[in-house]
Amino acid sequence: MARQLITESHVRELLKKGSRQVSASRDAIITSLAADFAAEHKMTIVRADASAPPGKADPSPTQLGSPSAAPGGGIVAFGADHGGFQLKEVLMKQAEKLGYAVLDLGTSSEEPCDYPDYAYAVARAVSVGKAWRGVMVDGAGIGSCVVANKVPGVRAACCSNELVARNAREHNDTNVLTLGSRVSGVEVCREVMRIWLETPFAGGRHKGRIDKITDIERRYLK
Repeated sequence: MARQLITESHVRELLKKGSRQVSASRDAIITSLAADFAAEHKMTIVRADASAPPGKADPSPTQLGSPSAAPGGGIVAFGADHGGFQLKEVLMKQAEKLGYAVLDLGTSSEEPCDYPDYAYAVARAVSVGKAWRGVMVDGAGIGSCVVANKVPGVRAACCSNELVARNAREHNDTNVLTLGSRVSGVEVCREVMRIWLETPFAGGRHKGRIDKITDIERRYLK
């Protein structure tokens, strides 16, 4: 059975009908545009708990992941492999100073590990609404970007400078940032992440292009 996909259009229609609540299945894909629109209009997204009796729901994941859930914009999930561990620790501290809540998904040391495990964990957290945005660090940032973009509802960008970071948000409304600890210096990565977190989606002509990306993704949801 295809997973439920909740888009901005769906949420907008509910608002027109006077509803302030969006009901979603636990594994539903909620696009970032939908989540942003709901937060802007003070709508609550409630995810059904498959293990709970009918009529019960667990609203916490999406409420926690909405942009208004924490000072500065919401929960940011962080992940890294062994090559990105040290930089992840630095970036998490910076995110907290900027006012974001942090969800650390590992790794917790420089012991060798596999980046797909952590990139998937970060992407999954964003996809299901446990986090508003995600940041993943490995050696080059490329592999983690590939992994994250396999997860429905995720648009990941590997950014190595401020210009790319701003474009990734303004034009592409990305919700996962991947960084390469061996590509850019610590201070560059700090600034890239700050810009990426603080830059809003420009909308306009770009929204139609994001809608096309979502339409392509929908074709392959089973």
